Amino acid sequence: MAEPYFPEGRLLTVAEVAAAMRVSNMTVYRLIKCGDLPAVRVGKNFRIRGSEVERYLSERAVRVEG
Repeated sequence: MAEPYFPEGRLLTVAEVAAAMRVSNMTVYRLIKCGDLPAVRVGKNFRIRGSEVERYLSERAVRVEG
């Protein structure tokens, strides 16, 4: 079985999450602000658990029928 892209215990920066999801940093900040993506504040910065990113993505996965 392949390792998850976002290791469960690892805390990721906003930039790392944005790069992996191929969105802007501002999009990640918006997801945090509206409560869709839980984050931990470390000083002035946010850190996001890899497991939370995986959960966010899996909850929004769509199935395309063709």
